[in-house]
Amino acid sequence: MDKHFDVIIIGSGAGGGTLARQLAPSGKSILILERGDWLKREAQNWDAEAVFVQNRYVSPDTWYDRHGRAFQPQVHYFVGGATKMFGAALFRLRREDFGELRHHDGVSPAWPISYDELEPYYTRAEQMYHVHGLRGQDPTEPPASAPYPCPPVSHEPRMQHLFTDLIAAGYHPFHAPCAILLNEGNMAYSACIRCQTCDGFPCLVHAKADAEISAVRPALEFSNVTLMRNAKALKLDTNGTGTAITQVVGEVAGEQDTFRGDIVVVSCGAANSAKLLLMSANDKHPNGLANGSDQVGRNYMFHNSQAAVAISREPNPTIFQKTLALNDFYFGTDGFEYPMGNIQMTGKSLGSMLSHLGMHPDRLISRDIYMKIDIPIAGCAHQAGTCRFGRDPRTSVLDVNCKAHELDNLYVVDTSFFVSIGAVNPSLTAIANSIRVGDHLLQRLR
Repeated sequence: MDKHFDVIIIGSGAGGGTLARQLAPSGKSILILERGDWLKREAQNWDAEAVFVQNRYVSPDTWYDRHGRAFQPQVHYFVGGATKMFGAALFRLRREDFGELRHHDGVSPAWPISYDELEPYYTRAEQMYHVHGLRGQDPTEPPASAPYPCPPVSHEPRMQHLFTDLIAAGYHPFHAPCAILLNEGNMAYSACIRCQTCDGFPCLVHAKADAEISAVRPALEFSNVTLMRNAKALKLDTNGTGTAITQVVGEVAGEQDTFRGDIVVVSCGAANSAKLLLMSANDKHPNGLANGSDQVGRNYMFHNSQAAVAISREPNPTIFQKTLALNDFYFGTDGFEYPMGNIQMTGKSLGSMLSHLGMHPDRLISRDIYMKIDIPIAGCAHQAGTCRFGRDPRTSVLDVNCKAHELDNLYVVDTSFFVSIGAVNPSLTAIANSIRVGDHLLQRLR
């Protein structure tokens, strides 16, 4: 195989996979390096015991907290990246999230681009990932240039009851934006069957619009796109002046190999992208690549989330539960002027998952109000912010096009570029930004 490519993309998740699809029609030679493999389609995909108790699809990585204590992060290395296990909730950040926002514990800084600049790419992202939704229900919703490409996912009776009750109480629930391949008008031809194993499970029937299904597989239909699986990037080498990446050093099937590319795009996830840049230090970049600002690896964010499992006197036969969300408290409420965040339904709770959390069957009845579950540091599905973009090289890692300030051909397109994380799932913003950066690269590659 010719090991020189026009573009090398490291990682195939929401950022890297989307970028590959965006660049694929250009005819330029594109290599996707993915450290994982295809996620195996097997009965255990939908087995709560295998997924949540045995951690069948979690990587064996060991990370350390600030006190040096080891933990196993909930990260997944497969074609499609973290989206293989996501709950398919693709929200836009609110318009205000792009500006400076004062929170109870401090100030969230402004982004170097506005919502209006990203809005056309949000629309394209929703179209690429088959997002179901309905405009106009959520008062915090930012303006959009097009309706959702797919109709909202209908509420099952218990969720519709809750939806109606919330409206009667003066709130503004809305249909949660879902990225699933569902055709409710003709279920005989629908890939999605509305099962109860969407949130946190891989999809056995490939009906979740994850990055593998929506981006990588369509990209691979072009002969100029090559996917190399089980290929872990170890470091990036630069030219003698340190101004450009010359090759990616990787490990493929236990053997070291090198790949040369005119443009190198890092999209390994916020923690691993920062690690790769830091591990690539050389004489010209003694503190790591793109780290003249000393910001690589800093400003790590993930969502401060809690899951509440209610115990109801009324049966809840709902199967597909993630159809409802609420943003009435997103920017505060009476008596508390600071942002409070987003509320959305979790997937349907199953006994095996609850047992893993210490909620054994003989205790469930005694917990007659609710069970509150804090998401621990290992729950890093929404990690972001380790390679912030900005206009000032002294305080940011990347420029507004997500190119490293200090290297001419190095880009980062996963959630590392985030300046703040908002209070909604970050995947759609990563996807939209990858399409935006893709447009920039298409101009550059002409």
